[in-house]
Amino acid sequence: MSDTFEALQSGLVIPAHPLALTESKQLDERRQRGLSRYYLAAGAGGLAVGVHTTQFEIHEPQTGLLEPVLALAAEEMDRAEHASGNRLVRVAGVCGDTLQATREASMARDLRYDLGLVSLAAVEDKSVAGLLDHCRAVAEILPVFGFYLQPSVGGIDLSVEFWRGFCEIENAKAIKVAAFDRYRTLDVLRAVAESGRQDIALYTGNDDNIVVDLLTPYEFHVAGQQKRVRFVGGLLGQWAVWTSRAVELLQQCRDAMNDGQLNPQWLQLAAELTDANGAIFDAHHGFHGCISGIHEVLRRHGMLENIHCLSPHECLSAGQMQELDRIWAAYPHLRDDEFVDQHRDEWLRG
Repeated sequence: MSDTFEALQSGLVIPAHPLALTESKQLDERRQRGLSRYYLAAGAGGLAVGVHTTQFEIHEPQTGLLEPVLALAAEEMDRAEHASGNRLVRVAGVCGDTLQATREASMARDLRYDLGLVSLAAVEDKSVAGLLDHCRAVAEILPVFGFYLQPSVGGIDLSVEFWRGFCEIENAKAIKVAAFDRYRTLDVLRAVAESGRQDIALYTGNDDNIVVDLLTPYEFHVAGQQKRVRFVGGLLGQWAVWTSRAVELLQQCRDAMNDGQLNPQWLQLAAELTDANGAIFDAHHGFHGCISGIHEVLRRHGMLENIHCLSPHECLSAGQMQELDRIWAAYPHLRDDEFVDQHRDEWLRG
């Protein structure tokens, strides 16, 4: 387990895993496995499954999908570990009230997941103390990965006080900041700096600000000293597409930080990736079509058969397809075309 957390702290690409469905909206096992194989072949250091990109509806008991989807990804990670000898980081989304969340954490632990990414939407009416009690209950079963999900897609506002308390949970190992908001992002970073914890790995989930998050050293004045924290990797829906490019990007950002050589071209790349993400995530319509946008990119690459979601309300917004056409033409250097075309049939074999 220590190797897992060392890898997590070193910085990884962790795609937020989508859900592949057939035309009849049943689990498409072949393509679900194919997606996992794509991400792992691209160099991802692990997978996050049962998270927002996987569709929170899989946590509803009537779908019966949470355990099989977690199990499929776990099997593919087992296969990849056996082939490479490298330990992968396994992150399971944990949702619901405390009873449901602890039940899901137990399931994930039994399937050999390393961390639970804790969604707090179902307990949003609790006080800060109540939210922390919820996280501690999960942490007693499975190490926890904090999750600041933007409110526009189901997250809740979380104060600096909450994040200070979260950092006091011994089994808190990482935080994903997906607030899509500079002020909220700084709240988390400041809380970690003030906590003095050196072992909490910070992962950007700000799909609208990936490059800048990875390149920025964040410094805070704490007890008369300057404390520096930084994002070491990303757990991102955006990295569920064009994943081999994401692996290259993370390494390039790491090299730039180590060398102290920040070329202005990084800012151009940051803007290009944010523009592409705006179309994929449907930023102009409050992120309504974000999951469908990810699916459409994967469909264009032949990895998905369709863009179906479990909820009938999850679909592309008006004009989103045209926006996807625009960024597809504008940024071919961000895409994984050659890599996917070369290996797709191999990944999609039964």
